[in-house]
Amino acid sequence: MKKLVLTSLITGLLFSAGSASAQKMEKVTASWLPIMQTMAYYVALEEKLFEKAGIEINSVKFQNPNQIIDSLVSGQADFGPPGAAAGITALAEARYPGTFKVFGLQGGGIKVNMINDGLIVSNTSTISSFKDLKGKSIATLPGIQWKTITRYVIRQNGLDPDKDVMINEIAVPMHIPSLLAGTVDATLSLEPVGSIAIASKEAKRAMTNPVAMFIADPFYSGASVLSTKFMKERPAVAKKIVEVLDQATKMTNENFDKYRPIIAKYTAIKPDQVSLVAQPYLRANSELTATDIASYQALVNVFEKEGVLKEHVDVKKLMLKPSDFN
Repeated sequence: MKKLVLTSLITGLLFSAGSASAQKMEKVTASWLPIMQTMAYYVALEEKLFEKAGIEINSVKFQNPNQIIDSLVSGQADFGPPGAAAGITALAEARYPGTFKVFGLQGGGIKVNMINDGLIVSNTSTISSFKDLKGKSIATLPGIQWKTITRYVIRQNGLDPDKDVMINEIAVPMHIPSLLAGTVDATLSLEPVGSIAIASKEAKRAMTNPVAMFIADPFYSGASVLSTKFMKERPAVAKKIVEVLDQATKMTNENFDKYRPIIAKYTAIKPDQVSLVAQPYLRANSELTATDIASYQALVNVFEKEGVLKEHVDVKKLMLKPSDFN
């Protein structure tokens, strides 16, 4: 009888401890885009880094970059993992001051030899640069960020984006189908669209990293973004999110080939195509440099030049500082 009572007592204590442990898990909502820039987030999920930090992630996928920032502004999400739209973040911050903190940048560059974006055309196309787009159509990601970038790059190539080129905003999964169907003549697409195009054997990159050529090298179109509401309400948890993604970014950069297989789980890339995918240029919060910040500023300045941003935004004020958790 004593053994039975003791066993029951121990079982009860263990159950209580387990329940208490489960109750300590902090629920956090993330809004993300299925692109290569989001790779560190995929690694964090696969390696259960959030769970190890006591965080239960509600992971919400979007196909439109605007929706990610909208979800943060509205309080429906707590953070945008790597790959959230860096430009839209600055635009939203200008409209709603004090809403965001950026804690990482993602993209690619010519000097670092990492692909962020490409001008994609069919194999039979004669388009080799943006200068060849006169009288033609180009698809880009939905939302103000990539529409503005596309307009700016077209203008830098001596064309008028209002008269010479038709710009179509199309969801990421439809870029290659639209191109191959002849709905558009070209696409300005983020990875892994370029890799999917090559894998199809029906399309190609006419230009690799064209945005870095005309805006900044390296070029960062993606950012890791915290809601300041989340930071103020749960600073310790927000700090853990940053630490987890810094760790995952380091793991991704050091062992990208090891993590290639998981790309097929989170993006439109098929398992037999993952070997073709280009490694993204991922910068953790702990390793951002003056060069990275200047590159981000160059992107934001484009919105000012194109008349989308009515006032100057200093991205240094957007960047996360350790004191922000106090």
